[in-house]
Amino acid sequence: MVIPATYLERIAQIYPAQTFNEIVFNQDGMVNDVVILDGRIVCRFPKHDWAFELLQQEARVISLVSRHVDLQVPQFETVEKDAATYRYIEGIPLSREVLFSLPLEDRNAVMSELGLFLRQLHAIPISEAEKVGIHQSDTNRSTQDWQDFYTDVEEALFPLLMRHQRSAIASHFEPVLSDNLDMDYRPAFINGDIGCYHILFNKEKKALSGIIDFGTAGIGDPATDIAVLLGQYGETLLELMLSGYPSASQYMERARFWAGTFELQWALTGVKNDNKELLLAHLGGARDRLPLCQ
Repeated sequence: MVIPATYLERIAQIYPAQTFNEIVFNQDGMVNDVVILDGRIVCRFPKHDWAFELLQQEARVISLVSRHVDLQVPQFETVEKDAATYRYIEGIPLSREVLFSLPLEDRNAVMSELGLFLRQLHAIPISEAEKVGIHQSDTNRSTQDWQDFYTDVEEALFPLLMRHQRSAIASHFEPVLSDNLDMDYRPAFINGDIGCYHILFNKEKKALSGIIDFGTAGIGDPATDIAVLLGQYGETLLELMLSGYPSASQYMERARFWAGTFELQWALTGVKNDNKELLLAHLGGARDRLPLCQ
């Protein structure tokens, strides 16, 4: 995989006195390209013009979050319009497979630790976030947004789906379309995209080593974070998290709705943009999710 010359030039400008022997390039992210230098330094480069502002907001977010949570988060050393750097945090993604490979006691401890992180994150005072210029999370959706999304799904995806698939989607959206699911929430500070690939696990210590990527963080619905984890891990594992965050159970109904839309969000974007990668982006998620209360 060829690293763009512009990235290498920026790295040389940021670290003019250093030579790096191992350079790893990662293009998996939707927003940023990542270059890892000698397993010590992470360089992130926004892929789109609109991603530049997200990088600036993320720097403000991490500065705030690091003062309120116990887990390690990136500490930016360089933040410029077109690049940011921070020290590499050791660890592997906390996948569902990794969790189920652990003895039950260790699995419980790790999920409890993750719950504590979310509890601390959601408890960050909104006033502090607003004071440093942190805005609403880009993940926020209103009831009208979901109604419009369902219309788009009907128009773009239903012609491609089988009858039982259309029926399942209609059933999932019915509580929202009929106003039977309360979508109101008390705003909290959220991550917005706490996927397993952003949760780092130390295999030797059998504990979390850090959380990376706060690009969608901001003020929003705490059920969003629960939904992302629900989509990644399923209900069985998520129940283990409640020991570290007991009050998260109040968000479960909205989280179940959110989690049931992720595949549709990827599919709709993929179909509209004729992008095969987006059509496949949902593969590998958990299927262990209860239906919404009707």
